[in-house]
Amino acid sequence: MNRIIKIILLDILKNKIVLTYTLILAALSWSSFALEDNSAKGLLTILNVILFTVPLVSVLFSTIYLYNSSEFIELLLSQPVKRRKIWASLFLGLSSSMVFAFMVGAGIPLLINAPNSLGLMMIIIGCLITVIFVALAFLSSILTRDKAKGIGIAIMIWLFFALLFDGIVLFLLFQLSDYPIENFMVGLTALSPIDLARIQILMHLDVSAMMGYTGAIFKDFFGTSSGLVISFLLLCLWAIIPFFISLKKFNQKDL
Repeated sequence: MNRIIKIILLDILKNKIVLTYTLILAALSWSSFALEDNSAKGLLTILNVILFTVPLVSVLFSTIYLYNSSEFIELLLSQPVKRRKIWASLFLGLSSSMVFAFMVGAGIPLLINAPNSLGLMMIIIGCLITVIFVALAFLSSILTRDKAKGIGIAIMIWLFFALLFDGIVLFLLFQLSDYPIENFMVGLTALSPIDLARIQILMHLDVSAMMGYTGAIFKDFFGTSSGLVISFLLLCLWAIIPFFISLKKFNQKDL
């Protein structure tokens, strides 16, 4: 298992797309702090990168890599290795390489320019978002053998969580504004890992006052230590559940 992880890790780290992704992250992160006189503004810029660029690259690259590695996976299946070990090795190798790329590209600038609890939180959330969308990529790739359909599912997953989900939440917020929906709105955010990450960072950037009544609702829950623990647990579940669903389907799939 360790040998498979090492092979995958070395293969991905030499990939030109991953190297380009790392350089782009580094350029965006360093320039965000260099162009802003306030570190909080730089953090907000990097937050947008974490919430949009990181999930897109993670889910797309991982999906394409899995489809391109189909022959390698079939070769591994012909060996006396359990399927769950093969799938787990692929997941750990892909996740580790994408997290490493994020740490080099965005983690180092955050540690240098924001050496505080907020900077550390952004690094942790960035790593979690990376792992979550790698797990979703595993799920999308196992649902169909057609590469085009798999990539399409991966793009739709990113599009839903990055853009469409917020539109649905706003629609419900306006439609149900006459009703007490505070607890409902808090629970609804658990259905999107990107929204969980965004709210958690915004609460600690002290910009919740700019979010009005909704910001006050979220601050009452996510601004507490218990809310912080629950949100991180939910983000961990977003990585664990899709992977185990894909693992179950991989064990049952006839390749």
